Amino acid sequence: MTRSHTPKSLAVLLRARMHPDSIPSPLPAPSPPASPDPNPSARPAAASSVRHWLHASISAASPPPAALECFSDGYRSLDRGGRHEILRSLATDYDVPRARVRDLMRQYLSVSATGEDGDEQPRAEREEGGAASALYRMERGLRDALRPKHAGFLEAMNAQPGGLKLLAVIRADLLALLGEENAPVLRALDGYLKEKLVTWLSPAALALHQITWDDPASLLEKIVAYEAVHPIRNLIDLKRRLGVGRRCFGYFHPAIPGEPLIFIEVALLKDMATSIQEVLLDVPPIAECEAKCALFYSISSTQPGLSGINLGKFLLKRVIDMLRKDMPSVQIFATLSPIPGFMQWLLAKLASQIKLAEAEMQEGNSLEGASSTFRESILFPEEEKMIHSAIDQVDGKQGIELLQDILKSSQWVKSDKLSAALKSPLMRLCARYLTREKIRGKALDAVANFHLQNGAMVERINWMADQSEKGIEQSGGIMVNYLYRLENIEEYASSYSATGLIHTSPSLS
Repeated sequence: MTRSHTPKSLAVLLRARMHPDSIPSPLPAPSPPASPDPNPSARPAAASSVRHWLHASISAASPPPAALECFSDGYRSLDRGGRHEILRSLATDYDVPRARVRDLMRQYLSVSATGEDGDEQPRAEREEGGAASALYRMERGLRDALRPKHAGFLEAMNAQPGGLKLLAVIRADLLALLGEENAPVLRALDGYLKEKLVTWLSPAALALHQITWDDPASLLEKIVAYEAVHPIRNLIDLKRRLGVGRRCFGYFHPAIPGEPLIFIEVALLKDMATSIQEVLLDVPPIAECEAKCALFYSISSTQPGLSGINLGKFLLKRVIDMLRKDMPSVQIFATLSPIPGFMQWLLAKLASQIKLAEAEMQEGNSLEGASSTFRESILFPEEEKMIHSAIDQVDGKQGIELLQDILKSSQWVKSDKLSAALKSPLMRLCARYLTREKIRGKALDAVANFHLQNGAMVERINWMADQSEKGIEQSGGIMVNYLYRLENIEEYASSYSATGLIHTSPSLS
């Protein structure tokens, strides 16, 4: 990439987005939303036109580039309702031709025969003549028939200039539609499109690029806009993240030039950081030759339509390999990660336990047997005592009720007394959440699941590691270090995938 702007012009371009006292909005949509239509009655006509170009593209043996371009331009111009209308048509009208599949299956079964010994055995295995040839032809026909009618359209769109980006936009819209209408035909379209995107976005097709201050302003603007973990506050913050002691790497695809599909930010440190403030504060960095730890503190995807496609796994491995070669002194590869689901899980757990306790009190012993199965001691007696002593007015409430009241407001972090009382139970419950709470056999927390399936272990949890409003709201300010032990990555990833086993440091066992 070449530099196309001077630092001064870069500052001008970015000034509108970044201010020292403000935080940019989170990840934007992959394409600008269409402006509100002043004439709503015009939308059906627009959608009808796009549907026409969709049909022209799918019905042709080889979709004409002009029809694909017209569809692409038209689809982008539609509002949310118009796009959803097109997606329903794409999924329903151009699905697998099941009548043809049934006919081919009947023909196939009629040619097959049962062996004299009673075992089902196609005659093709015993004959070298016409029956065998017919079976092979029918099998090829079945494979072709089982492809959805929209398959050729999607492949042609991928080959079209700008087509891959449009397909990512289409899938983002499809995921939004599935959130409203969880229809099997829409799930089938999403599954097929996701499979194709996985193929088209294989690591071999992606280029790893280190993003620096000398890159074009248009690229740096995208880094600012798409940073989803720790918002970039201003120009100084951006320059700091791209400067000495820091690295930023992105995966790029030639079909989407000048825009990373995903990027990761790295801090070069003497040891694992225990708080994000250590990483983000504008303090002089250490000399890079003294760095022993590569700390991954932010990873952000720029395309919502690529959700579920684990590009981050390949990016992490490529970056680790690159850093190992470029900086032999770096021996520790770890993260400082948020725990976005912890507080939501804890508040739900407290609410359910309070409800069970209230039911027992109201119904007496009639519910004792049923409810006791689900009752559990969220707080240890000494923890409950500390919470009671930290609050002046308890009004006869139990410890879990007080804890719920405290956590519903982020003001508790401003009280040293409350913070001290909550540290022990929150750290303990957070360790439980990360290592024991699961869904379908895998870690309940999405960030934990990402790193664990990539072969990391839970090394350490850190109190008051993220004191931002978002950090307090999501995880009570707690962050976690996931450690990538290079000699164990494949073993840990395999055992987690097979059995859900979560490896932890001895201090968390």
